[in-house]
Amino acid sequence: MALDELYREVILDHYRNPRNRQPLGAPGAHADGHNPLCGDEISLDILVVDDTVTEVSIVGRGCSISQSSASMMSEAIKGKTRAEIAELTGRFKAMMDIDTEGDAGLDPDRPGSVLGDLEALQGVRKFPVRIKCANLAWTTLEEALGEAK
Repeated sequence: MALDELYREVILDHYRNPRNRQPLGAPGAHADGHNPLCGDEISLDILVVDDTVTEVSIVGRGCSISQSSASMMSEAIKGKTRAEIAELTGRFKAMMDIDTEGDAGLDPDRPGSVLGDLEALQGVRKFPVRIKCANLAWTTLEEALGEAK
């Protein structure tokens, strides 16, 4: 199976079977994200305990890119500190940036070694209009972390 095909399968799996969609009983922070260009929506709740994201709930609707990115992000941030999330966010956004090489320090010999499933989204860079779809969950996360106690 070619790498591009594998990446497509990962994206479709997260779109069809989104992770962390259960509501949180008492979220510490909430943010809503919306991409007016295409109608994608994300609603994010997080619980931060001792500077670590312990619980995540993400619900939304929109294209496969925005929703799979949100699902992958929700898995990637759980159990991480704010500093680790800031680094992960930076790596993801660098990977999506069409003005850079876009590898964000990724190891080409070990796909998934740095960003895990999120690396499946690197092909979105070929379609600049879709980059906002992939970044929506991350922008919403930054907003939620800004209000988190």
